[in-house]
Amino acid sequence: LPSCARKGEGFLATDITGVDWGRDFHLIDHTGKPRTLADFRDKAVLLFFGYTHCPDACPTTMAKMARAVDLLGEDGKRVQGLFVTLDPARDTAQVLAEYVPAFHPSFLGLNGSEAEVGHVAENFKLFFARQAPDASGFYTVDHQAAVFAFDPQGRLRLYFRGDTESAVIAHDLRLLLQS
Repeated sequence: LPSCARKGEGFLATDITGVDWGRDFHLIDHTGKPRTLADFRDKAVLLFFGYTHCPDACPTTMAKMARAVDLLGEDGKRVQGLFVTLDPARDTAQVLAEYVPAFHPSFLGLNGSEAEVGHVAENFKLFFARQAPDASGFYTVDHQAAVFAFDPQGRLRLYFRGDTESAVIAHDLRLLLQS
């Protein structure tokens, strides 16, 4: 077990239970429905910030989240994966509707205005910065590859680094679903 696991609980990710940030969000999902954390009560929630044009960390992390949900079998139905775009200008509802469910059919993409997305990222202490576009207009968004996990009561509990393996995420989700 990594040294970051608390004795007794057995989490493998970083336990951030009790932090005074990352409590909620108010965004629109890729079907056009307004969403807050309360919509997912009774489910564990995996919240990931990224963007669809990301060449590496985002698709890799989304695939790991999906694999973790699948590893849970029937309990996977009690997990909600959420992808918050850090690039609302390009990541429209249509783009998110094609991108996010391709990883897992139950996952939802969340969007809002630049200000709304910025506020949510700030609320989760997440750094991101849009880079200057190249000659063709393409740009990247530097960001942390972090997944936040909430328990079924809606409390922020865990922080997974982007390089966390699916089996570790699944292990910790099992514990959250028992809480």
